[in-house]
Amino acid sequence: MSGLSRDVEADRRARAALTRVFEPGDERGGRWIREVGPSELVRRLMGEGGPAQPLKGMTAQRLAACRLRVAAADPARDLAEVAAAGGRFVCPGDTEWPSQLDDLGDARPIGLWVRGGPDLRLWALRSVALVGARACTPYGAHMAATLGAGLAERGWVVVSGAAFGVDGAAHRGALAVGGATMAVLACGVDVAYPKGHTELIGRIVEQGLVMGELPPSEHPTRSRFILRNRVIAALTRGTVVVEAQYRSGSLVTARNAQRLGRFTMGVPGPATSGLSAGVHELLRGEGVLVTDAAEIAELVGEIGDLAPVRRGPVLPRDLLDDLAARILDALPWSGLVSGRDVARAAGTSTDQALGRLYELHSLGFVESVGDGWRLTPVPPSDADTRRGGA
Repeated sequence: MSGLSRDVEADRRARAALTRVFEPGDERGGRWIREVGPSELVRRLMGEGGPAQPLKGMTAQRLAACRLRVAAADPARDLAEVAAAGGRFVCPGDTEWPSQLDDLGDARPIGLWVRGGPDLRLWALRSVALVGARACTPYGAHMAATLGAGLAERGWVVVSGAAFGVDGAAHRGALAVGGATMAVLACGVDVAYPKGHTELIGRIVEQGLVMGELPPSEHPTRSRFILRNRVIAALTRGTVVVEAQYRSGSLVTARNAQRLGRFTMGVPGPATSGLSAGVHELLRGEGVLVTDAAEIAELVGEIGDLAPVRRGPVLPRDLLDDLAARILDALPWSGLVSGRDVARAAGTSTDQALGRLYELHSLGFVESVGDGWRLTPVPPSDADTRRGGA
């Protein structure tokens, strides 16, 4: 093995050890790694090689805490455990490393523990985050599953956090159509959390990717959930929030996405629903309203990924030319009227009025009774439609 290869492997082991030393998103720890390198940082924390140059901002208390953790770290064991589970440890500088995570600066992950076959970097290039409330409504679950399936069918990778509610529905929507999905966990990739999603996480490993910043066997905490959200935001092209209260981790993901210059979208819900209040607040700011996968793809995709033009159904009256529509509008709601009276009301000649009346008769809009004309008797709602009423 060459010296360069030995250095790379030493740095990989050091980074694996440091995932047990620093909590996710620790910017000071990230700065120390950047300034002295992972291997040198581990050496200094372990107190090897005699007195070392102190690290800027490292207090005695912090050094003592870090030394306790680094002494307990066993990177060789962790790397072997994740390999036994069919996984790997992806570091900055690897060909599989998603470079968009570097936008997090010193808060970027020290490395990512990954399970699943696909290439993380390639999948992340065309990915969208779908996040939202854990205690979502049936509407929220339906929208998340529908959006997940629609995006997957369009070749997008659906990214979420494997939690109950919106997250799980988004993953299942993508899996249901044989699509691609990635789960970013707030625990070790060998830990199924929540327990109720053990089967779902297993399916994601088989069909997609499961990843996290924490080493094997580590369990989630409240702060780790919040910090995990910055990875979801940085990894993807855009974040869609499906149901969220004012205080919601999903909104943290959206705000992170905005700070990173990513697209931020929200799915509207009932104005009276507290679970939509956070989404609506997002939409009052810089968030973009979306209602289906086509609108999301149009926003985050390439030129040409356009959503279809939205319009109501084409009604029979819409197909009439201007003169025929004026003639139709000239007939009263009830009773008979002569062709001459229709012409006067429509502002045209009698011959033109009669010609159009016969056309309207053939189309079923009007009927002739003796020398008079009247609207065809139809239910009031249909009559309103034909007359252009409300």
